[in-house]
Amino acid sequence: MATTAELFEEPFVADEYIERLAWRTPGGGSRGGEAFDPKRLLEEFVNHIQELQVMDERIQRKVEKLEQQCQKEAKEFAKKVQELQKSNQVAFQHFQELDEHISYVATKVCHLGDQLEGVNTPRQRAVEAQKLMKYFNEFLDGELKSDVFTNSEKIKEAADIIQKLHLIAQELPFDRFSEVKSKIASKYHDLECQLIQEFTSAQRRGEISRMREVAAVLLHFKGYSHCVDVYIKQCQEGVFLRNDVFEDAAILCQRVNKQVGEVFSNPETVLAKLIQNIFEVKLQSYVKDQLEEHRKSDAEQYLKNLYDLYTRTTNLSSKLMEFNLGTDKQTFLSKLIKSIFISYLENYIEVEIGYLKSRSAMILQRYYDSKNHQKRSIGTGGIQDLKERIRQRTNLPLGPSIDTHGETFLSQEVVVNLLQETKQAFERCHRLSDPSDLPKNAFRIFSMLVEFLCTEHIDYALETGLAGIPSSDSKNANLYFLDVVHQANTIFHLFDKQFNDHLMPLISSSPKLSECLQKKKDIIEQMEVKLDMGIDRTLNCMIGQMKHILAAEQKKTDFKPEDENNVLIQYTNACVKVCGYVRKQVEKIRNSMDGKNVDTVLMELGVRFHRLIYEHLQQYSYSCMGGMLAICDVAEYRKCAKDFKIALVLQLFDTLHALCNLLVVAPDNLKQVCSGEQLANLDKNILHSFVQLRVDYRSARLARHFS
Repeated sequence: MATTAELFEEPFVADEYIERLAWRTPGGGSRGGEAFDPKRLLEEFVNHIQELQVMDERIQRKVEKLEQQCQKEAKEFAKKVQELQKSNQVAFQHFQELDEHISYVATKVCHLGDQLEGVNTPRQRAVEAQKLMKYFNEFLDGELKSDVFTNSEKIKEAADIIQKLHLIAQELPFDRFSEVKSKIASKYHDLECQLIQEFTSAQRRGEISRMREVAAVLLHFKGYSHCVDVYIKQCQEGVFLRNDVFEDAAILCQRVNKQVGEVFSNPETVLAKLIQNIFEVKLQSYVKDQLEEHRKSDAEQYLKNLYDLYTRTTNLSSKLMEFNLGTDKQTFLSKLIKSIFISYLENYIEVEIGYLKSRSAMILQRYYDSKNHQKRSIGTGGIQDLKERIRQRTNLPLGPSIDTHGETFLSQEVVVNLLQETKQAFERCHRLSDPSDLPKNAFRIFSMLVEFLCTEHIDYALETGLAGIPSSDSKNANLYFLDVVHQANTIFHLFDKQFNDHLMPLISSSPKLSECLQKKKDIIEQMEVKLDMGIDRTLNCMIGQMKHILAAEQKKTDFKPEDENNVLIQYTNACVKVCGYVRKQVEKIRNSMDGKNVDTVLMELGVRFHRLIYEHLQQYSYSCMGGMLAICDVAEYRKCAKDFKIALVLQLFDTLHALCNLLVVAPDNLKQVCSGEQLANLDKNILHSFVQLRVDYRSARLARHFS
């Protein structure tokens, strides 16, 4: 059986169990081999089965025995649990009885306590009244004998008694008890003064516990507020010694905030009173000294000081918001700030506008003085308006041209100074204006900027620039208006940036927004009209210069040379000079403008340039070699037109180049060339006009081929 038990291994697998049994049996481990003995293996299996049956019976008997034992123990355990439940029920009943008894006793004790209190309270009141009557008699007799009044160490008890006697004395008729009432009041006053003196001494010694005791006694006296005043006064001794009164005030309030809760029963009231005292005495005096010194003599310094002081005061207020000052500390602090600055803020915007106006005028005048320029008066009224309308419709210069000697009368330094002054004004306006007046005040500052920057500086420069543009038939004219355009464009960007960055936040949610936008739109449109007018007249002058070059340099013999076989030039001298001039003007336009404006102006110049060359070529007769030279000229003009980078301009010169081919093509090929891609859509009169320029046009053969 021991051997059988050894064959059982965990986990049990039947196949492996049989294999192990066969392997342990002699002659059964090598199936099919020479040593294999099936009879021996069968015999072993039969014996082993019998052993397993015996083992099974044995284990079964053991299991039955254990089950019987388990059932017996379960019955015993159930019986024990029942006994414990009965014991628990008995204990719970005893607990309920004890709880009821305790409740009964407690009720009796409370009732007894109420009865004792009902008896003791009147007794205590009677004893208290008896003592007060005794002390009152001493005042009535005029001699204070009690130790509580003569011993200085019992000042706290004396204060309590005299405070109660003072209340009683107020109820007594004056005619019978005037003398005793006077004595009680005198003693009341003396004790009050002693307590305040004691509080003062304790504060100087830094004895917080003694200060708290005295303050608690004084709380019921009329002089309690005087105690608070003394505390506030002594807190500020030796504090405001530096130049920075605001930092000193913040440090003081931080220190007192930690201490006041340990001394007074109403710390928020005491701290609020301290802050009120600092604002109404220290800060108000400091602000007045700083502002009154410059109020009438130096507006710039006055505004800077006002902005700085108001900002530092509001910053101090923000720090004080951390403390407990009562229910509505925001309103409390706002009223304190208003009480200091109200006289200065009422007329702030008038001072601001006055300073901004004088400062801006001075900046402009200083600039014109540096240029030795006497600013011209730009007329207004009916005649000037009539001239302006005529000039806008006809683009004619009215009045004599003014030589500006290349001066644009625009200065970025002046613009930056004006914008900087206005930026500071906007910042002060944001800080110092009442919220309801902020949009209106910001609009007034913006109006000042428009007046001095846009009207007095930019618009004046445009008017001067327009007056300085020479007539289109002037020779060797210097064209400076594009420099004005360039600088005006830069200034517009700066002006627009300040509008968006500094003005918009102040007016974005008010009706003044639309008014400012409209004012900005009007002034820009007004200046754009003058810019367009100046650019148009400048382009006319450029075309006029090209006409002068062509008239001076182009000869009739250029296109009808005397010796057809001895032409050595690739293109005429007039073409070279015109192209050089045009390239300089194109570069100048690109440097003076940005965005789509460059393409617009270059397109207009290119179209006028093409018209000039087209009309110029119509003035000459062309021999065969002269026609080839004209084609070379137009090819050079076309190369110049590529610098414009405008498709329309290049297309116009491509067509002109194709037209010039009509000057040299063989008569038999004229119809074929005219029906080509570039010339097919042109009017026949245009084609005819170019063919007529040929010197051989009147030959019968040419006329026949073109008819």
